[in-house]
Amino acid sequence: MFKTAVPILASLNTEETVKFYTEKLGFTFHSDWDGYLIFSRDGMDLHFWTTDNPDYPKNTGCYIKVTEVDKLYAEYKVHNIIHPEGALKDMPWEMRQFSIFYNNGNIIHFGEDISETS
Repeated sequence: MFKTAVPILASLNTEETVKFYTEKLGFTFHSDWDGYLIFSRDGMDLHFWTTDNPDYPKNTGCYIKVTEVDKLYAEYKVHNIIHPEGALKDMPWEMRQFSIFYNNGNIIHFGEDISETS
C-alpha cells in the first residue's frame, strides 16, 4: 500500500534554502509556491515550508536512506557541512551513516543498510 514518504522541513529563509540544497547538496530546485519549496535528487523529494520561528527547524530533521554512503559523505565533506557529532560510522542498528547540519537548524541523517555485509 505505502509507496513513499516526503519529508517536509522548516525553512527560515527561502533564498538560503534554495542555495544550500542546490549548491551544497546537489538537489534540483523545482518550485516555490508562496514559501513552499520543492526539491529532488535521484528520485527522492524534499519539501520545505517557510517560517519565522527559529525553534521549528531546530527541532526537526529527517533520515534519508541512500546507497554509496561513503561516496556521498566525501561529496558533502568538502562543503564543511558535516554535523560536529555526525561523522561517517557504522551504527548498532546496521546502518552506515553520517549527519549534516543545515544552515537553518534542521539535521539530516544519511544512511546505508549494511545488514547484508556484516
